[in-house]
Amino acid sequence: MMQAYPVRAAQAYLQTHVQSRSPLELVVMLYDGLLRFLGDAGGAIDGGDLPGKRDAISKALAVLSELQSTLNMEQGGEVATSLDALYTYVNGRLLDASMQNDRAPLDESARLLRTLREAWAEIATREVAPVPVEARR
Repeated sequence: MMQAYPVRAAQAYLQTHVQSRSPLELVVMLYDGLLRFLGDAGGAIDGGDLPGKRDAISKALAVLSELQSTLNMEQGGEVATSLDALYTYVNGRLLDASMQNDRAPLDESARLLRTLREAWAEIATREVAPVPVEARR
């Protein structure tokens, strides 16, 4: 019974951590998870861990699907269309990595996504940062 308390406390902390984030910060968190799962999948391929590869790629695909499903194609214009195409491309590359047991598509995907993650993080920082008094005039 004592072991359940730390698990519940950790889950409550995580839920509070996520709920206190702005939508842009949540996007950055999704990218962080996606990049972590791509790294895990690459490590599993290198180590010959097929179940580990399968699980990590499955998690990466789920995060990618979440990112893609949140795109607002009506209001997002060209940016949303470009992101949709990129997510579709990365999805295919993850499937290639899984079928071919090759980490190269994972590394390519990580490079592409890392650039986007940094851009989203920069935008999130600007949104959250207080506006200096001088800039308000």
